[in-house]
Amino acid sequence: MALQDFGIPSQETLPIPSSLPESLPFTSSQVVPLPFPMAHGTTTLAFMFQGGVLAAADTRSSCSGLVACPASQKILPIHSHLVGTTSGTSADCALWKRILSRELRLYQLRYGRRLSTRGALCVAATLCGFSGPSLFYVCSDGTRLEGSLFSVGSGSPYAYSILDQGVWWGLTVEEATSIAREAVYRATHRDAYSGNFVDVYHVTSKGWTRRTREDLKEEYYREKERRRLEMERRGTTFPGTDTVFPKHCLCQLAFFLMCILVPCVWQVKENVFHCCWSNG
Repeated sequence: MALQDFGIPSQETLPIPSSLPESLPFTSSQVVPLPFPMAHGTTTLAFMFQGGVLAAADTRSSCSGLVACPASQKILPIHSHLVGTTSGTSADCALWKRILSRELRLYQLRYGRRLSTRGALCVAATLCGFSGPSLFYVCSDGTRLEGSLFSVGSGSPYAYSILDQGVWWGLTVEEATSIAREAVYRATHRDAYSGNFVDVYHVTSKGWTRRTREDLKEEYYREKERRRLEMERRGTTFPGTDTVFPKHCLCQLAFFLMCILVPCVWQVKENVFHCCWSNG
């Protein structure tokens, strides 16, 4: 029985269009303009030291000139031994975290052991964990770098200025935490796309621990005031300036001036200042 018996035309009898429509509503080549530029930024960092791996990040999520969320989570716990700091689109980072967490859990259930940090590498994050201690930077283009110190985001140049001069292997946990906090809050003071709070995670062979979230709004000025008081305690500040001279330097300067000026008699003659030494 043929299709024609049911009134359905066969393929040979279907009309062939002479041409396609000149314009379709949407094509793959058309670009849909965004309503506003999707500019965003962040400040995240991580480094290794003798006490493990420390990761820190701000909490501001921005979209163009808008602070979309002041308390977002940019350090994502992925497994008991692994955390990731994220820089990029929040939705993509959250999806990546869920997928990777699921795969790590399934791997542990199948094989009865944890997957190493190197094996857990994926895109768009800085991973820090314990295989022993290890730290990787991975990018969406497939780049993978292993190192001991990384900072990612629009505020990273400011963070590096603190990390490069303060981070070394022999730091204690308290010293490492203080440096990480300072790097983030100084970056947030200068970078418009970073700010609000700071999250700090400490990763060791026993797992990760999280420090209480701190507000960065006034931290820069509090630290500046603490430094000023410390400098005044150790020296003397001239009024109206930030110049501080240690007290022992001022004493030496005063003694030197006395030795020079006491035996000198200044005289005014013909509107010209000159100095002559006295014998008494």
